[in-house]
Amino acid sequence: MWRVTDVDQRLACKWCRAQSPASAKTCERCGAPLDVRDLVSDSGWRQAPRLRDLTEITFGASVFQIDGTVVPVADVNLGAGETVFFEHHVMLWKDENVFMSVMTAPGGMKRLVGDLPFVLSVARGPGRVSFSRDAPGELVVLPVDSGVELDVRENAMIVATSSLTYSFEKLGGLKATLAAGTGMYLDRFKASEGSGLLVLHGYGNVFARTLGEGETIQIEPGGFLYKDAAVTVETVTHKLSTKGDGEGSSIGAGAKSIASRGLAGLKAARALKKEGIGGLLSGDVMQTASGVFTGPGLTLMRVTGPGRVGIQSMYMDQKSG
Repeated sequence: MWRVTDVDQRLACKWCRAQSPASAKTCERCGAPLDVRDLVSDSGWRQAPRLRDLTEITFGASVFQIDGTVVPVADVNLGAGETVFFEHHVMLWKDENVFMSVMTAPGGMKRLVGDLPFVLSVARGPGRVSFSRDAPGELVVLPVDSGVELDVRENAMIVATSSLTYSFEKLGGLKATLAAGTGMYLDRFKASEGSGLLVLHGYGNVFARTLGEGETIQIEPGGFLYKDAAVTVETVTHKLSTKGDGEGSSIGAGAKSIASRGLAGLKAARALKKEGIGGLLSGDVMQTASGVFTGPGLTLMRVTGPGRVGIQSMYMDQKSG
């Protein structure tokens, strides 16, 4: 007969792998429910945990509380002297006594060209401050252990603890530029000394998958949300053509190709005349205009493991997002 004598038995969180007391209903590090079935698709994508309303995560002397479900809010009760940073427009409200300052974002003029915030806001406790992306979706709480680096799509951060260092990377190459206007930027967060906490907003639903060494998948750029820094990224373009049998089909396909290129050129010319170079560099025009030179195609992100990759199901059009 077996007897349980270990009163400190722990439960493993299937989302962040942290250990919590056996009596806990939610993970102490990321807030994921511990008493519900883990949801994983046949293709290996794990659904981000639906954080219960008013779920609390403690980090240092501060408490992060997740409110709401459709347009979720991250409410932070900052401990004395503790700080978090964020983009200006995501702050919803704050206590009168919460001190505000700014930090310069690395990259300078490159960030302005990429339509990224030039400075970030900083809030220092004690007191409460609340954040919302003002869009439907999910909040994902990611604990970042010492030495870990995460790459996040631009404008996905809700709030981060100041224990994380912040920089950015740009996906290089002409293909990346054509896929996302002036280029696609990734915010990089690293826990250099001790751990940190990062809260992201994903449009629609969020899913994550852990890729093995050398395992590769391709993602629509608008659906990408975050990845481990060890996961490599390159852009690939698939040529699209109309297939058919016989000479007539080939002629028809060629005619369609010429017609599509003519319309693309006309659209690019109109944008240049109306809005100048800024109009030409808008994401949708660049994608279309690229067909003038390369023919119709589909540009995707090729990501290769090892490491985690997160995606969002409701990706935003480059022009509006």
